[in-house]
Amino acid sequence: MALKKFLGQTAIYGLSTVFSRLFNFILTPIYTGVYKTGVYGIFTNMYANASIINAVLAFGMESTFFRYLNKHEDKKQEVYNNSFWCIAFISTLFLVTGLIFLDPIANYLASSPEDVADYKKYTIYFLLILFIDAITVIPFAKIRADERPIKYSAVKFLNIGFFVGFNLVFLFVLPAIIKNQWPGAQWVESWYRTQWIGYVFISNLIASAATLIMLLPEFAKIQLKFDKALFKQMFAYSWPVLVANLSFTINESLDKIVLNKLLPEEIAASEVGIYGAVCKIAVFISIFITAFRLGAEPFFFSYAKQENAKKIYAIILQYFVVALAILFVALIANIEILKYFIRNQDYWVGLPAVPFLLLGYVCLGVYMNLSIWYRLSDQTKFGLYISLVGAIITIVFNPLLIPKFGYMGSAWVSMITYFTMMVISYVLGQKHYPIPYNLKRILLYLVISVAIGFSSFFLFNKNIFIGNALLILFLAIVYFLEKNELKRFFKKA
Repeated sequence: MALKKFLGQTAIYGLSTVFSRLFNFILTPIYTGVYKTGVYGIFTNMYANASIINAVLAFGMESTFFRYLNKHEDKKQEVYNNSFWCIAFISTLFLVTGLIFLDPIANYLASSPEDVADYKKYTIYFLLILFIDAITVIPFAKIRADERPIKYSAVKFLNIGFFVGFNLVFLFVLPAIIKNQWPGAQWVESWYRTQWIGYVFISNLIASAATLIMLLPEFAKIQLKFDKALFKQMFAYSWPVLVANLSFTINESLDKIVLNKLLPEEIAASEVGIYGAVCKIAVFISIFITAFRLGAEPFFFSYAKQENAKKIYAIILQYFVVALAILFVALIANIEILKYFIRNQDYWVGLPAVPFLLLGYVCLGVYMNLSIWYRLSDQTKFGLYISLVGAIITIVFNPLLIPKFGYMGSAWVSMITYFTMMVISYVLGQKHYPIPYNLKRILLYLVISVAIGFSSFFLFNKNIFIGNALLILFLAIVYFLEKNELKRFFKKA
Protein backbone atom coordinates (compact mmCIF):
# COMPACT_ATOMS: atom_id res chain seq x y z
CA MET A 1 0.00 0.00 0.00
CA ALA A 2 2.83 2.39 0.78
CA LEU A 3 4.37 1.93 -2.66
CA LYS A 4 1.01 2.36 -4.36
CA LYS A 5 0.51 5.61 -2.45
CA PHE A 6 4.01 6.74 -3.40
CA LEU A 7 3.48 5.88 -7.06
CA GLY A 8 0.07 7.55 -7.10
CA GLN A 9 1.27 10.84 -5.65
CA THR A 10 4.43 10.82 -7.76
CA ALA A 11 2.28 10.23 -10.85
CA ILE A 12 0.18 13.29 -10.05
CA TYR A 13 3.24 15.43 -9.37
CA GLY A 14 4.79 13.93 -12.48
CA LEU A 15 1.88 14.76 -14.74
CA SER A 16 1.66 18.32 -13.48
CA THR A 17 5.43 18.78 -13.73
CA VAL A 18 5.63 17.21 -17.20
CA PHE A 19 2.76 19.22 -18.63
CA SER A 20 3.81 22.49 -17.02
CA ARG A 21 7.43 22.08 -18.12
CA LEU A 22 6.35 20.98 -21.59
CA PHE A 23 4.27 24.11 -21.94
CA ASN A 24 7.38 26.00 -20.90
CA PHE A 25 9.42 23.94 -23.37
CA ILE A 26 7.10 25.08 -26.16
CA LEU A 27 8.61 28.51 -25.62
CA THR A 28 12.09 27.28 -26.61
CA PRO A 29 11.34 27.10 -30.35
CA ILE A 30 9.54 30.43 -30.01
CA TYR A 31 12.48 32.10 -28.28
CA THR A 32 15.06 30.62 -30.64
CA GLY A 33 12.90 31.66 -33.59
CA VAL A 34 12.34 35.22 -32.36
CA TYR A 35 15.68 35.99 -30.71
CA LYS A 36 19.16 35.78 -32.16
CA THR A 37 21.72 33.60 -30.36
CA GLY A 38 23.29 36.63 -28.68
CA VAL A 39 19.96 37.87 -27.28
CA TYR A 40 19.05 34.39 -26.08
CA GLY A 41 22.41 34.42 -24.33
CA ILE A 42 21.09 37.26 -22.13
CA PHE A 43 18.13 35.04 -21.18
CA THR A 44 20.44 32.11 -20.36
CA ASN A 45 22.84 34.26 -18.33
CA MET A 46 20.14 35.99 -16.27
CA TYR A 47 18.42 32.75 -15.31
CA ALA A 48 21.77 31.11 -14.49
CA ASN A 49 22.54 33.91 -12.01
CA ALA A 50 19.00 33.76 -10.63
CA SER A 51 19.19 30.02 -9.94
CA ILE A 52 22.26 30.47 -7.74
CA ILE A 53 20.57 33.25 -5.75
CA ASN A 54 17.43 31.14 -5.44
CA ALA A 55 19.38 28.43 -3.61
CA VAL A 56 20.65 30.99 -1.09
CA LEU A 57 17.22 32.46 -0.42
CA ALA A 58 15.62 29.05 0.17
CA PHE A 59 18.33 28.43 2.83
CA GLY A 60 17.83 24.66 2.72
CA MET A 61 14.55 25.13 4.57
CA GLU A 62 12.44 22.96 2.28
CA SER A 63 14.25 19.75 3.24
CA THR A 64 14.48 20.97 6.85
CA PHE A 65 10.72 21.54 6.89
CA PHE A 66 9.98 17.96 5.80
CA ARG A 67 12.53 16.47 8.19
CA TYR A 68 11.33 18.34 11.28
CA LEU A 69 7.68 17.97 10.41
CA ASN A 70 8.11 14.22 10.82
CA LYS A 71 10.68 14.46 13.60
CA HIS A 72 8.50 16.72 15.81
CA GLU A 73 4.93 15.72 15.01
CA ASP A 74 3.72 17.66 18.05
CA LYS A 75 5.22 20.93 16.71
CA LYS A 76 4.04 21.05 13.12
CA GLN A 77 2.81 24.62 13.35
CA GLU A 78 6.07 25.77 14.92
CA VAL A 79 8.06 24.07 12.15
CA TYR A 80 5.90 25.81 9.56
CA ASN A 81 6.30 29.20 11.25
CA ASN A 82 10.06 28.89 11.72
CA SER A 83 10.69 27.72 8.15
CA PHE A 84 8.66 30.50 6.60
CA TRP A 85 9.94 33.39 8.71
CA CYS A 86 13.55 32.35 8.17
CA ILE A 87 13.13 32.54 4.37
CA ALA A 88 11.00 35.67 4.60
CA PHE A 89 13.68 37.52 6.56
CA ILE A 90 16.51 36.51 4.19
CA SER A 91 14.41 37.30 1.10
CA THR A 92 13.38 40.73 2.35
CA LEU A 93 16.98 41.57 3.19
CA PHE A 94 18.00 40.43 -0.30
CA LEU A 95 15.30 42.53 -2.00
CA VAL A 96 16.19 45.70 -0.12
CA THR A 97 19.93 45.21 -0.62
CA GLY A 98 19.45 44.51 -4.33
CA LEU A 99 17.45 47.69 -4.84
CA ILE A 100 20.06 49.75 -2.96
CA PHE A 101 22.90 48.38 -5.10
CA LEU A 102 20.92 48.33 -8.35
CA ASP A 103 23.45 50.37 -10.34
CA PRO A 104 26.55 48.28 -9.52
CA ILE A 105 24.65 45.06 -10.23
CA ALA A 106 23.46 46.31 -13.63
CA ASN A 107 26.96 47.49 -14.53
CA TYR A 108 28.40 44.07 -13.64
CA LEU A 109 25.82 42.17 -15.70
CA ALA A 110 25.84 44.43 -18.76
CA SER A 111 28.26 43.52 -21.52
CA SER A 112 28.50 47.13 -22.76
CA PRO A 113 27.67 50.61 -21.33
CA GLU A 114 24.70 51.08 -23.68
CA ASP A 115 23.05 47.96 -22.20
CA VAL A 116 23.14 49.19 -18.58
CA ALA A 117 19.70 50.86 -18.71
CA ASP A 118 18.09 47.60 -19.85
CA TYR A 119 19.96 45.59 -17.26
CA LYS A 120 18.62 47.85 -14.51
CA LYS A 121 15.13 46.84 -15.58
CA TYR A 122 16.09 43.18 -15.84
CA THR A 123 17.59 43.33 -12.35
CA ILE A 124 14.45 44.85 -10.82
CA TYR A 125 12.29 42.17 -12.44
CA PHE A 126 14.52 39.39 -11.11
CA LEU A 127 14.77 40.87 -7.62
CA LEU A 128 10.97 40.72 -7.39
CA ILE A 129 10.73 37.29 -9.03
CA LEU A 130 13.32 35.81 -6.69
CA PHE A 131 11.68 37.39 -3.63
CA ILE A 132 8.24 36.02 -4.50
CA ASP A 133 9.52 32.59 -5.48
CA ALA A 134 11.47 32.33 -2.22
CA ILE A 135 8.61 33.19 0.12
CA THR A 136 6.35 30.66 -1.62
CA VAL A 137 8.78 27.76 -1.07
CA ILE A 138 7.40 26.74 2.33
CA PRO A 139 3.70 27.20 1.46
CA PHE A 140 4.32 24.89 -1.52
CA ALA A 141 6.15 22.44 0.76
CA LYS A 142 3.21 22.46 3.20
CA ILE A 143 0.83 21.54 0.40
CA ARG A 144 3.06 18.57 -0.44
CA ALA A 145 3.40 17.60 3.25
CA ASP A 146 -0.39 17.72 3.63
CA GLU A 147 -0.62 15.30 0.69
CA ARG A 148 -2.54 17.67 -1.58
CA PRO A 149 -0.91 16.98 -4.95
CA ILE A 150 -4.00 18.18 -6.84
CA LYS A 151 -3.78 21.61 -5.19
CA TYR A 152 -0.04 21.75 -5.87
CA SER A 153 -0.55 20.79 -9.50
CA ALA A 154 -3.34 23.31 -10.02
CA VAL A 155 -1.21 26.21 -8.79
CA LYS A 156 1.74 25.08 -10.92
CA PHE A 157 -0.49 24.76 -13.99
CA LEU A 158 -1.84 28.25 -13.49
CA ASN A 159 1.67 29.60 -13.00
CA ILE A 160 2.92 28.21 -16.29
CA GLY A 161 -0.32 29.26 -17.95
CA PHE A 162 0.28 32.88 -16.97
CA PHE A 163 3.92 32.66 -18.03
CA VAL A 164 3.24 31.13 -21.45
CA GLY A 165 0.17 33.27 -22.03
CA PHE A 166 1.89 36.60 -21.41
CA ASN A 167 4.90 35.52 -23.46
CA LEU A 168 2.59 34.92 -26.41
CA VAL A 169 0.89 38.27 -25.83
CA PHE A 170 4.16 40.20 -25.76
CA LEU A 171 5.83 38.33 -28.61
CA PHE A 172 2.91 37.89 -31.03
CA VAL A 173 -0.36 39.55 -30.04
CA LEU A 174 1.01 43.06 -29.49
CA PRO A 175 3.09 43.02 -32.71
CA ALA A 176 -0.03 41.88 -34.57
CA ILE A 177 -2.02 44.78 -33.08
CA ILE A 178 0.63 47.22 -34.31
CA LYS A 179 1.01 45.58 -37.72
CA ASN A 180 -2.72 45.46 -38.45
CA GLN A 181 -3.50 48.78 -36.75
CA TRP A 182 -6.16 47.23 -34.56
CA PRO A 183 -7.78 49.30 -31.77
CA GLY A 184 -5.09 50.52 -29.34
CA ALA A 185 -2.32 50.18 -31.92
CA GLN A 186 -0.99 53.70 -31.45
CA TRP A 187 -0.83 53.33 -27.68
CA VAL A 188 0.97 49.96 -27.93
CA GLU A 189 3.36 51.34 -30.53
CA SER A 190 4.28 54.20 -28.21
CA TRP A 191 6.01 51.89 -25.73
CA TYR A 192 6.42 48.44 -27.34
CA ARG A 193 9.97 47.33 -28.24
CA THR A 194 10.36 44.67 -30.92
CA GLN A 195 12.25 41.52 -29.85
CA TRP A 196 13.06 42.87 -26.39
CA ILE A 197 14.06 40.01 -24.07
CA GLY A 198 12.71 41.96 -21.08
CA TYR A 199 9.17 40.88 -21.96
CA VAL A 200 10.10 37.29 -21.04
CA PHE A 201 11.15 38.48 -17.58
CA ILE A 202 7.99 40.57 -17.17
CA SER A 203 5.92 37.48 -18.05
CA ASN A 204 7.77 35.54 -15.36
CA LEU A 205 7.11 38.27 -12.80
CA ILE A 206 3.38 38.29 -13.61
CA ALA A 207 3.26 34.48 -13.25
CA SER A 208 5.08 34.62 -9.90
CA ALA A 209 2.72 37.32 -8.62
CA ALA A 210 -0.29 35.21 -9.68
CA THR A 211 1.17 32.23 -7.81
CA LEU A 212 1.59 34.36 -4.70
CA ILE A 213 -2.08 35.33 -4.84
CA MET A 214 -3.18 31.71 -5.29
CA LEU A 215 -1.17 30.68 -2.23
CA LEU A 216 -2.68 33.32 0.08
CA PRO A 217 -4.76 30.66 1.93
CA GLU A 218 -1.50 28.93 2.89
CA PHE A 219 0.03 32.23 4.02
CA ALA A 220 -3.02 32.78 6.23
CA LYS A 221 -2.06 29.67 8.22
CA ILE A 222 1.28 31.17 9.25
CA GLN A 223 1.44 32.51 12.79
CA LEU A 224 3.46 35.48 14.02
CA LYS A 225 5.41 33.21 16.36
CA PHE A 226 9.00 31.99 16.34
CA ASP A 227 10.31 29.05 18.38
CA LYS A 228 13.96 29.94 19.03
CA ALA A 229 14.91 26.64 20.63
CA LEU A 230 13.45 24.65 17.76
CA PHE A 231 15.02 26.97 15.20
CA LYS A 232 18.51 26.28 16.61
CA GLN A 233 18.00 22.60 15.79
CA MET A 234 16.53 23.41 12.38
CA PHE A 235 19.37 25.79 11.57
CA ALA A 236 21.97 23.14 12.42
CA TYR A 237 20.25 20.83 9.95
CA SER A 238 19.56 23.42 7.24
CA TRP A 239 22.84 25.28 6.78
CA PRO A 240 24.72 22.23 5.41
CA VAL A 241 21.71 21.67 3.10
CA LEU A 242 21.99 25.32 2.05
CA VAL A 243 25.67 24.95 1.17
CA ALA A 244 24.95 21.65 -0.59
CA ASN A 245 22.11 23.20 -2.60
CA LEU A 246 24.23 26.22 -3.41
CA SER A 247 27.12 24.03 -4.54
CA PHE A 248 24.71 21.99 -6.65
CA THR A 249 23.33 25.15 -8.25
CA ILE A 250 26.86 26.33 -8.96
CA ASN A 251 27.44 23.01 -10.73
CA GLU A 252 24.24 23.55 -12.71
CA SER A 253 24.62 27.22 -13.62
CA LEU A 254 28.20 28.42 -13.29
CA ASP A 255 29.18 27.09 -16.71
CA LYS A 256 26.71 29.43 -18.42
CA ILE A 257 27.97 32.38 -16.41
CA VAL A 258 31.69 31.75 -16.96
CA LEU A 259 31.14 30.99 -20.65
CA ASN A 260 30.04 34.60 -20.96
CA LYS A 261 33.18 35.80 -19.16
CA LEU A 262 35.88 33.44 -20.49
CA LEU A 263 35.09 33.40 -24.20
CA PRO A 264 36.03 36.26 -26.56
CA GLU A 265 33.53 39.11 -26.30
CA GLU A 266 32.49 38.88 -29.97
CA ILE A 267 31.26 35.27 -29.61
CA ALA A 268 30.49 34.95 -25.87
CA ALA A 269 26.78 35.88 -25.91
CA SER A 270 26.15 33.74 -29.00
CA GLU A 271 27.91 30.69 -27.52
CA VAL A 272 25.97 31.05 -24.26
CA GLY A 273 22.76 31.25 -26.28
CA ILE A 274 23.59 28.10 -28.25
CA TYR A 275 24.55 26.19 -25.11
CA GLY A 276 21.47 27.38 -23.25
CA ALA A 277 19.22 26.28 -26.11
CA VAL A 278 20.64 22.76 -26.49
CA CYS A 279 20.48 22.35 -22.72
CA LYS A 280 16.70 22.57 -23.16
CA ILE A 281 16.74 19.22 -24.99
CA ALA A 282 17.98 17.65 -21.76
CA VAL A 283 14.99 19.14 -19.98
CA PHE A 284 12.99 15.92 -20.31
CA ILE A 285 15.26 14.06 -17.90
CA SER A 286 15.24 17.11 -15.64
CA ILE A 287 11.42 17.02 -15.67
CA PHE A 288 11.41 13.36 -14.67
CA ILE A 289 13.88 13.96 -11.84
CA THR A 290 11.86 16.93 -10.56
CA ALA A 291 8.62 14.95 -10.64
CA PHE A 292 10.27 12.09 -8.75
CA ARG A 293 11.72 14.45 -6.12
CA LEU A 294 8.36 16.12 -5.50
CA GLY A 295 6.71 12.81 -4.73
CA ALA A 296 9.66 11.04 -3.14
CA GLU A 297 10.87 13.62 -0.63
CA PRO A 298 7.75 13.70 1.57
CA PHE A 299 7.35 9.92 1.18
CA PHE A 300 10.92 9.10 2.19
CA PHE A 301 10.70 11.21 5.34
CA SER A 302 7.26 9.96 6.38
CA TYR A 303 8.12 6.30 5.71
CA ALA A 304 11.54 6.32 7.42
CA LYS A 305 10.27 4.75 10.66
CA GLN A 306 8.84 1.66 8.94
CA GLU A 307 10.66 -1.64 9.38
CA ASN A 308 11.09 -2.31 5.66
CA ALA A 309 11.95 1.30 4.73
CA LYS A 310 15.44 0.57 3.40
CA LYS A 311 14.21 -2.29 1.24
CA ILE A 312 11.56 -0.01 -0.26
CA TYR A 313 14.17 2.70 -0.93
CA ALA A 314 16.34 0.13 -2.74
CA ILE A 315 13.45 -1.00 -4.96
CA ILE A 316 12.55 2.60 -5.78
CA LEU A 317 16.11 3.42 -6.87
CA GLN A 318 16.34 0.35 -9.10
CA TYR A 319 13.23 1.21 -11.09
CA PHE A 320 14.08 4.88 -11.05
CA VAL A 321 17.34 3.99 -12.81
CA VAL A 322 15.42 1.82 -15.29
CA ALA A 323 13.20 4.78 -16.16
CA LEU A 324 16.17 7.16 -16.41
CA ALA A 325 18.10 4.78 -18.66
CA ILE A 326 15.16 4.27 -21.02
CA LEU A 327 14.57 8.01 -21.22
CA PHE A 328 18.27 8.64 -21.87
CA VAL A 329 18.36 6.21 -24.82
CA ALA A 330 15.01 7.42 -26.20
CA LEU A 331 16.06 11.07 -26.23
CA ILE A 332 19.35 10.40 -28.01
CA ALA A 333 17.68 8.04 -30.48
CA ASN A 334 15.23 10.78 -31.49
CA ILE A 335 17.47 13.82 -31.29
CA GLU A 336 17.04 14.44 -35.03
CA ILE A 337 13.36 15.12 -34.26
CA LEU A 338 13.90 16.96 -30.99
CA LYS A 339 16.30 19.43 -32.60
CA TYR A 340 13.38 20.99 -34.46
CA PHE A 341 12.14 22.38 -31.14
CA ILE A 342 15.06 24.74 -31.65
CA ARG A 343 13.73 26.33 -34.81
CA ASN A 344 16.77 28.37 -35.73
CA GLN A 345 19.40 26.11 -37.31
CA ASP A 346 22.15 28.38 -36.00
CA TYR A 347 21.68 26.65 -32.64
CA TRP A 348 22.06 23.08 -33.98
CA VAL A 349 25.84 23.31 -33.95
CA GLY A 350 25.60 22.69 -30.20
CA LEU A 351 23.89 19.27 -30.48
CA PRO A 352 27.09 17.23 -29.77
CA ALA A 353 26.94 18.55 -26.19
CA VAL A 354 23.53 16.93 -25.61
CA PRO A 355 24.60 13.29 -24.90
CA PHE A 356 27.05 14.50 -22.25
CA LEU A 357 24.42 16.79 -20.71
CA LEU A 358 21.89 13.95 -20.65
CA LEU A 359 24.35 11.56 -19.01
CA GLY A 360 25.13 14.24 -16.45
CA TYR A 361 21.43 14.51 -15.64
CA VAL A 362 21.19 10.72 -15.28
CA CYS A 363 24.00 10.80 -12.71
CA LEU A 364 22.34 13.75 -11.00
CA GLY A 365 19.05 11.86 -10.75
CA VAL A 366 20.74 8.86 -9.17
CA TYR A 367 22.65 11.15 -6.79
CA MET A 368 19.44 12.89 -5.68
CA ASN A 369 17.88 9.51 -4.95
CA LEU A 370 20.95 8.33 -3.07
CA SER A 371 21.17 11.56 -1.07
CA ILE A 372 18.23 10.54 1.07
CA TRP A 373 20.62 8.67 3.37
CA TYR A 374 22.23 11.78 4.88
CA ARG A 375 18.90 13.61 5.12
CA LEU A 376 17.22 10.76 6.99
CA SER A 377 20.16 10.17 9.32
CA ASP A 378 20.54 13.90 10.14
CA GLN A 379 24.05 13.86 8.67
CA THR A 380 23.53 16.74 6.25
CA LYS A 381 27.18 17.72 6.64
CA PHE A 382 27.97 14.91 4.17
CA GLY A 383 25.70 16.51 1.60
CA LEU A 384 27.73 19.66 2.10
CA TYR A 385 31.02 17.81 1.57
CA ILE A 386 29.82 16.00 -1.55
CA SER A 387 28.42 19.16 -3.11
CA LEU A 388 31.60 21.07 -2.31
CA VAL A 389 33.62 18.45 -4.17
CA GLY A 390 31.27 18.94 -7.14
CA ALA A 391 31.57 22.71 -6.92
CA ILE A 392 35.38 22.51 -6.80
CA ILE A 393 35.41 20.35 -9.95
CA THR A 394 33.11 22.86 -11.67
CA ILE A 395 35.06 25.92 -10.55
CA VAL A 396 38.50 24.45 -11.41
CA PHE A 397 37.81 22.68 -14.70
CA ASN A 398 35.43 25.10 -16.41
CA PRO A 399 38.09 27.85 -16.66
CA LEU A 400 40.57 25.22 -17.90
CA LEU A 401 38.38 23.70 -20.62
CA ILE A 402 36.09 26.53 -21.76
CA PRO A 403 38.79 28.70 -23.41
CA LYS A 404 39.87 25.73 -25.54
CA PHE A 405 36.66 23.74 -26.07
CA GLY A 406 33.89 26.31 -25.46
CA TYR A 407 30.52 24.94 -24.36
CA MET A 408 31.67 21.35 -25.04
CA GLY A 409 34.07 21.78 -22.13
CA SER A 410 31.14 22.90 -19.98
CA ALA A 411 29.14 19.82 -20.95
CA TRP A 412 32.05 17.49 -20.10
CA VAL A 413 32.62 19.16 -16.73
CA SER A 414 28.91 18.92 -15.89
CA MET A 415 28.89 15.18 -16.62
CA ILE A 416 32.10 14.52 -14.64
CA THR A 417 30.82 16.56 -11.70
CA TYR A 418 27.55 14.68 -11.31
CA PHE A 419 29.21 11.31 -11.88
CA THR A 420 31.71 12.05 -9.10
CA MET A 421 28.99 13.20 -6.71
CA MET A 422 26.94 10.08 -7.44
CA VAL A 423 29.84 7.73 -6.70
CA ILE A 424 30.88 9.53 -3.51
CA SER A 425 27.30 9.59 -2.21
CA TYR A 426 26.92 5.85 -2.79
CA VAL A 427 30.20 4.97 -1.06
CA LEU A 428 29.55 7.19 1.98
CA GLY A 429 25.89 6.14 2.16
CA GLN A 430 26.76 2.44 2.31
CA LYS A 431 29.15 3.21 5.17
CA HIS A 432 26.92 5.45 7.30
CA TYR A 433 23.36 4.43 6.34
CA PRO A 434 23.54 1.17 4.33
CA ILE A 435 20.65 0.48 1.97
CA PRO A 436 20.56 -2.89 0.11
CA TYR A 437 20.69 -1.56 -3.45
CA ASN A 438 20.96 -4.08 -6.28
CA LEU A 439 24.20 -2.52 -7.49
CA LYS A 440 24.96 -5.09 -10.19
CA ARG A 441 21.59 -4.64 -11.87
CA ILE A 442 21.74 -0.84 -11.60
CA LEU A 443 25.24 -0.70 -13.11
CA LEU A 444 24.19 -3.07 -15.88
CA TYR A 445 21.36 -0.77 -16.97
CA LEU A 446 23.55 2.32 -16.78
CA VAL A 447 26.41 0.78 -18.77
CA ILE A 448 24.16 -0.66 -21.49
CA SER A 449 22.15 2.55 -21.87
CA VAL A 450 25.29 4.70 -22.11
CA ALA A 451 26.85 2.35 -24.68
CA ILE A 452 23.67 2.37 -26.78
CA GLY A 453 23.10 6.10 -26.45
CA PHE A 454 26.59 7.20 -27.41
CA SER A 455 26.77 4.64 -30.23
CA SER A 456 23.48 5.94 -31.62
CA PHE A 457 24.72 9.53 -31.63
CA PHE A 458 28.39 9.30 -32.54
CA LEU A 459 28.89 5.90 -34.22
CA PHE A 460 25.63 5.80 -36.21
CA ASN A 461 25.53 9.59 -36.72
CA LYS A 462 22.13 10.17 -35.07
CA ASN A 463 20.36 7.78 -37.47
CA ILE A 464 16.80 7.75 -36.17
CA PHE A 465 16.00 4.22 -37.41
CA ILE A 466 19.10 2.59 -35.93
CA GLY A 467 18.68 4.61 -32.74
CA ASN A 468 15.10 3.46 -32.20
CA ALA A 469 16.01 -0.13 -33.08
CA LEU A 470 18.61 0.01 -30.31
CA LEU A 471 15.98 1.53 -28.00
CA ILE A 472 13.65 -1.42 -28.68
CA LEU A 473 16.53 -3.80 -28.00
CA PHE A 474 17.19 -2.09 -24.67
CA LEU A 475 13.50 -2.28 -23.73
CA ALA A 476 13.54 -6.00 -24.52
CA ILE A 477 16.57 -6.48 -22.25
CA VAL A 478 14.86 -4.62 -19.41
CA TYR A 479 11.66 -6.62 -19.83
CA PHE A 480 13.53 -9.93 -19.87
CA LEU A 481 15.45 -9.10 -16.70
CA GLU A 482 12.62 -7.49 -14.75
CA LYS A 483 9.40 -9.29 -15.71
CA ASN A 484 9.36 -11.71 -12.77
CA GLU A 485 10.37 -9.12 -10.17
CA LEU A 486 7.81 -6.65 -11.45
CA LYS A 487 5.02 -9.19 -11.11
CA ARG A 488 6.02 -9.93 -7.51
CA PHE A 489 6.52 -6.24 -6.79
CA PHE A 490 3.02 -5.20 -7.82
CA LYS A 491 1.40 -8.14 -6.08
CA LYS A 492 3.06 -7.19 -2.78
CA ALA A 493 2.46 -3.44 -3.27
